[in-house]
Amino acid sequence: MKELEYDIKLARKGDKEAFIRLIHAMELNLYRVARSIVKREEDCSDAIQETILKAYHAIHTLREPSFFKTWLFRILINECNQILRKENRLLPSSEAVLSEASTQDTYENIDLKEAVNRLEETLKLVVTLHYFEDIPLKQISQLLETPEGTIKSRLHRARTILAEYLQGPDERRISYESC
Repeated sequence: MKELEYDIKLARKGDKEAFIRLIHAMELNLYRVARSIVKREEDCSDAIQETILKAYHAIHTLREPSFFKTWLFRILINECNQILRKENRLLPSSEAVLSEASTQDTYENIDLKEAVNRLEETLKLVVTLHYFEDIPLKQISQLLETPEGTIKSRLHRARTILAEYLQGPDERRISYESC
């Protein structure tokens, strides 16, 4: 963690190599968050590239190095949302509904990541940020500009839905009378 903070300080002063190290350290995290928001691989790549470019040009504006991850995710989320807005303008709404419904029906055997991907966008994003990226609820609230209580209720609703998704057909049919 000390290395990361040191690189953030160097990058804020214009050290390109330190910025590259930071981005390499965050690659998987960026991909996971972007993928939880946008569906297509190309959109994911575009969002990450734009995020890196904007972060590079604005790194000097980052006041507190400990908020680097949150700051970077905010840029990424904004980029992903911009891509989604463009898609909604280009894709007729009936096609979007059909493609979403067809993907939801194709899941038979669900593991955790597939179950998370089935969640609605707001729930999926909160789960990804909290459980996969270890961001505290308070920071998620600030990042998404949403009240912390709303974030907590989304997380609770997501956990309930995930438990239902992950419950196998055998667990659903267990009868305690046969024991």
